[in-house]
Amino acid sequence: MEALDDAHARPAGASDDLVAAAGKLSEAMERIERARGALYEFHQLTGGADAMLDEVVDGLRAEGHADLADRIADELIGLNAVAGRWTFQIVEEFDDGYYATWRELERAVREQTMGGRRHVLEAELKARRRTAGRPGHEATPEA
Repeated sequence: MEALDDAHARPAGASDDLVAAAGKLSEAMERIERARGALYEFHQLTGGADAMLDEVVDGLRAEGHADLADRIADELIGLNAVAGRWTFQIVEEFDDGYYATWRELERAVREQTMGGRRHVLEAELKARRRTAGRPGHEATPEA
């Protein structure tokens, strides 16, 4: 099978199983990227909701519900999302630990098995599934 381009060509000697394993790790890394995005969404949604509580407290006070306003101000505003941490701290720990480890090991596997090339498995799938010469089925943007 002809490679789409040099950046996605299977390295010499790489077996189907090795390409599949590297491809599976790449797919798993993509899921971690999505999880990271969801974590950042959690961070922003939680922070935004906390910021809205100032208006809630003001509104309750204005309507004579100082007791409820005080409870929200004292118990909820600034409350840690998990023990000892606001969401920014959760994001930082995730990024610096779990996520950084995933990125490093995915990169190491790609470097040592695929010569640093990304998406070799997907490139081979594209090469098999496209109709050569048909508009919209070009191998690369320049083709």
